[in-house]
Amino acid sequence: MPVGIIGHYRCGEHNMGEHHPENGKRLTAISDQLIRSGLDYVVRQFDSKPIDKSLLALAHTQEHIDFVFDNAPSEGEENFIVGEDSVMNDKTLTSIMYSAGAAVDAVDLVMDGTLSAAFCTTRPPGHHAEHDKGMGFCFFNNVAVAAAYAKQKYGLKRVAIVDFDVHHGNGTEDIITNHFNATPEDDKGYLFCSSYQYPLYPFEIQESDIPPIINTPLAATTKGEQFREKLTAHWLPALHKFKPELILISAGFDAHIEDEMSHVSLTEADYRWITDELKIIADEYGEGRIVSLLEGGYAPSALGRSVVAHVNGLIGN
Repeated sequence: MPVGIIGHYRCGEHNMGEHHPENGKRLTAISDQLIRSGLDYVVRQFDSKPIDKSLLALAHTQEHIDFVFDNAPSEGEENFIVGEDSVMNDKTLTSIMYSAGAAVDAVDLVMDGTLSAAFCTTRPPGHHAEHDKGMGFCFFNNVAVAAAYAKQKYGLKRVAIVDFDVHHGNGTEDIITNHFNATPEDDKGYLFCSSYQYPLYPFEIQESDIPPIINTPLAATTKGEQFREKLTAHWLPALHKFKPELILISAGFDAHIEDEMSHVSLTEADYRWITDELKIIADEYGEGRIVSLLEGGYAPSALGRSVVAHVNGLIGN
């Protein structure tokens, strides 16, 4: 089965201000590198649809959903601050709907066998959005919505979310523990693995090797070898034990050595390595099913090259 790229041009219209690192040029950089690599002829490309608003409640309180929708600026109105580092302009709500919609569409395309794996080239990102608030450039948690949707619609028993963004996926952890109510005693069929530079935003994080939360901090001096050692020791055994029927990836590429957002020094080869490892696990336990969603990555050239390496790993090139 082919691998798909899912996105929509409306995701590029969300704008948090001049010179803000989370901007529409990120998607352009990815598109340019996919074309340059020739992958645009290899993958299947899909336009996402706006998410059904009711599905957001799978991961968020109705109060938070209403807050975002009720305060979304109309055309010509001033920007509105939703939460810490999360600003809406008059195009943001549309971008949000297509970004979250891509995650759900990707689950459908992978679960019905149209695709073996999918990568969502969308923004705004989502992994910092908690069940009751937006923060860190994020409004709704796309990957958590997708995980709950996959379990609800397709009856999956075990869904894993892995997050290799350089910032901890605090929102995803919050939703799994506080909205899905997963605990070590009754994990509800979720496993969340997150690697991140520490200390770094969002700062207050507890290291954990106890499912459903595997938090793996990385020192600022971390290079590829240490990254691989840490994930081999902490992520891979937990994932093999869990036997996920579907793997969802919060794919942040801001740990790249060229990205000024952090001090961790990864390269495209490291992103290809973790993609290969996750593909082995998906092939063994979940019929190869992987849905990956763009999170961070703010050095345009490095972001595009890293996505190419990631997508090649999903394909198995």
